[in-house]
Amino acid sequence: MLPEKLKNYNIILASGSPRRQQFFRELGLDFEIRLKPVEEVYPKKLRGSAISDYLAELKASAFEGSLASDEILITSDTVVWHNHKSLAKAKDAEEAHSMLKTLSGDWHEVITSVCFTTRTGQKTVNHSTKVKFRVLSEEEIRFYVKNYRPFDKAGAYGIQEWIGLIGIEKIEGSYFNVVGLPTHLVYESLLEIVKP
Repeated sequence: MLPEKLKNYNIILASGSPRRQQFFRELGLDFEIRLKPVEEVYPKKLRGSAISDYLAELKASAFEGSLASDEILITSDTVVWHNHKSLAKAKDAEEAHSMLKTLSGDWHEVITSVCFTTRTGQKTVNHSTKVKFRVLSEEEIRFYVKNYRPFDKAGAYGIQEWIGLIGIEKIEGSYFNVVGLPTHLVYESLLEIVKP
């Protein structure tokens, strides 16, 4: 099993997201959290998964030259892609309300990229999940934004929260990816890294 194969490695998760940290615990992995501030700016020409790939790798670049030979650094980024536009984290209630109004009654993509960095190499993987919201009322959007304050989430919503329970009609792809981590890809990628 993976935890046994990783016993000679130190996994560093460079994420403050409680959801990602919980997934790592549920995968049975020992890890330490190490955070470095990064200004999340990307070239405007990038689209979809190219944005999340770029930002996951940018977060890894902050650790350049500081990894030990037994360390595997994991960085990630999630993008909500709708109508050829990336919806990042909302800066306030008004912006969160506007984002949810845009997503209401329509499909969007949630793309999460995960970058694995060691002293000797780097690999980035991503997964895209299609999500369909039913038409949300003004009252529902206001209630969610006021009570859940989803300002730390791309697209201003958490699928695991109230808005997901009442609003999501269909999903194509990994549910866990929408929460914040394509766990199946993390598992497969780590197995690949440690295989003899």
